[in-house]
Amino acid sequence: MTAHLDDESRLSGVAELSPTLVRWSPPPDAPPHLAVGLARLEAARRGETLFVVAQDTAPVPLLERVNDARKTGATILALDSDDPELDALAHEALAVPEALSFDAGQHLVSAAAGDRDTGSRNRGLRARLARLLDTVAGPNG
Repeated sequence: MTAHLDDESRLSGVAELSPTLVRWSPPPDAPPHLAVGLARLEAARRGETLFVVAQDTAPVPLLERVNDARKTGATILALDSDDPELDALAHEALAVPEALSFDAGQHLVSAAAGDRDTGSRNRGLRARLARLLDTVAGPNG
């Protein structure tokens, strides 16, 4: 998903979409852009946005770090499979519907985030995502 958001950032000219991938346990020999660990969550501050993507239930250590980031003033967004604990910490949460693969859900979110239609930019991510879901599913779902 990080690569998709980075592409959308470049194509749409919206630099704020370019994410930093934070990994649970980056390999010691990973290149710098793939070597960011959980300490980055601990360094989150007011005004920053954390986008937590969790296909499975978020483990307690991740929830604790996300909660700490929220307490410092970071905005928390979540994409998950309807994880109630992560959703409770998030300012905005989107659950990938069971009828849709998690991979497909990630693609739709990144496409909605980078939607270049000027009318769409004035609407929130949920509205843009709903428009994309309607396009994919058809008018009758």
